Amino acid sequence: ILPSLGRLALGLGLSAVAGIALGIVLGRSERAMAYLNPVLQFARVIPPPTMVPVFAVLFAFGTQMQVASIVFSAVWPILLNTADGAHSVDPLQEDTARVFRLSRVERLRYLIVPSALVKIFAGLRLALSLSLILMVFSELLPGTSNGLGYQLTNAQSQSDVPTVWSVIVLLGMLGYVLNTILLAVERRVLVSHRGEREAV
Repeated sequence: ILPSLGRLALGLGLSAVAGIALGIVLGRSERAMAYLNPVLQFARVIPPPTMVPVFAVLFAFGTQMQVASIVFSAVWPILLNTADGAHSVDPLQEDTARVFRLSRVERLRYLIVPSALVKIFAGLRLALSLSLILMVFSELLPGTSNGLGYQLTNAQSQSDVPTVWSVIVLLGMLGYVLNTILLAVERRVLVSHRGEREAV
């Protein structure tokens, strides 16, 4: 389980950092979003398995290629949801921020990020599901020597049906636990930011 969780955490973490940062930039620039949205929508619908030959050339088989596969799949829902959230900030609140002469950093912290948080977490939940799927898929490829996907392939090759079903059940439980943790973090962060905004 631990090697799989390590790949999942690294891939999802990189996706979150890149997706939130780029999403906020795109969401605050209508011109950039207008130019790049068709490209983003095109890249989003490319099935990640079709990119395996590209990743194999760029990174070779192994952990780097597996993480790249997860990132390519998980970054899009985070990026697009963040951009939508950053774009839909209440114009009245933006005008109020200008009147009080809030700096860009203050507007980002107290206005833009809190307004986009609901969308960001919606993207994170979807990205988590995709990351779990791509984690297993990437471990089915050559060059893998551990992880749940590798264990599943190994059990199938040996006709070890109990182990196959055990891995499948374990993946379902893992997905449920990770989603529950993310929902708890979402509730905590949203409540914290709501209280912070009211204090400001």
